[in-house]
Amino acid sequence: MPRAVYVLALGIFAMVTSEFVVAGLMPRMAEGLHATIPEIGYLITAFAAAMALGGPCLTVALLRLRQKTALILLFGIFLIGNVLAALAPDYRTMLVARVLTGIASQAFFGVSISLASRLTRPDMRGRAIAVALNGLMLGTLLGLPLSTVIGEHLGWRAAFWAITALTVLAALATLAGVPGADSDADESGGLRAELGAFRSRRLWLTLTTSTFVIGATFSAFSYLTPILTEVTGFATGTVPLLLIAYGAATVVGNTIVGRLADRRAVAVLGVGLALNVAFLTGFALFAQLTVPAVALTMGIGLVGVTMNPALATRVQRAGNARPLVNTVHSSFITLGIIIATSVGGPAIDAFGLRAPLWIGAGLAALGLGTLVPDVLRRRAGARASTAAPIETSRPAAPGLEVPERV
Repeated sequence: MPRAVYVLALGIFAMVTSEFVVAGLMPRMAEGLHATIPEIGYLITAFAAAMALGGPCLTVALLRLRQKTALILLFGIFLIGNVLAALAPDYRTMLVARVLTGIASQAFFGVSISLASRLTRPDMRGRAIAVALNGLMLGTLLGLPLSTVIGEHLGWRAAFWAITALTVLAALATLAGVPGADSDADESGGLRAELGAFRSRRLWLTLTTSTFVIGATFSAFSYLTPILTEVTGFATGTVPLLLIAYGAATVVGNTIVGRLADRRAVAVLGVGLALNVAFLTGFALFAQLTVPAVALTMGIGLVGVTMNPALATRVQRAGNARPLVNTVHSSFITLGIIIATSVGGPAIDAFGLRAPLWIGAGLAALGLGTLVPDVLRRRAGARASTAAPIETSRPAAPGLEVPERV
């Protein structure tokens, strides 16, 4: 695995830590910005919306740049956004800062995944994507709690300054550790060539699968804290330990899926979605029991967001490995998060805290349905291959070779 892939993971870690920081510092930020808790919550929504809508637009603007140059430019935009957040005198300034960082981070994800794919052999792309996406898993496992601790002890602005320092470190590591392009392979061929991939119906179907997979996972993850405290009965101080364990499960699952994604992407997704349906359904039924609740939470961590390497591999095969396809894929993933959080809240008001778990199980089942065309196509291809005529080798004239065809 090229060292540059690990450097890309560091950049993604910085972006994800910034994405999650608001969730851990809501009360302090509300006090400092003279805003309400719901208004601070809208900062998370604004970040996600900026990622989904603005990320692809920024990627289009950077198509003509070398991918390493694009990464450095995106670091610069992201850095400006974080400095603006750290200095924000009021809520409106913070909102602008979150939109700016959201747009930059989404484009960064797309370019990073594209570059990780380009730097490795085709048979190692799934594993390379998994290594790069470990930055996302570690952002959940370490970035969120560390930024929360810094914010609680030194003030919420200090958390943004810490992310700014981490961003500078990641940018310097990228300058030193990521090779520049030395061939025309880094050229996109222009917007028309990039958009050509989206004529494929198969690509749109694979993108939809990603929305359902991540939406199912975040239906549970977004409301884990209230479910574990109010339904299962854990003390508030215990929940951070459970979330750390959940984050560790995502790192393990991401590594396993990365090893399998290159050869068995569809099979991995099928098994992962089926298990997620079972885990989410079981959690909805037995959330009041301590041991099953913990076990099922860890299960969701193993087979939820960890499907990302297989999702990315499948999308690249249906489209291509260029930045725009990968950025749009990230937008569809973000759409899953937006669906999960926007539907989960009203469902809780209407049916209680178990409702998001049932919604997640339904989304995972819909995700399984989107895999059916791929499975049928593979079976048809296998039957066609089996039914093809077999020509045995026969003597050839001197100097000529007659190949065997199966």
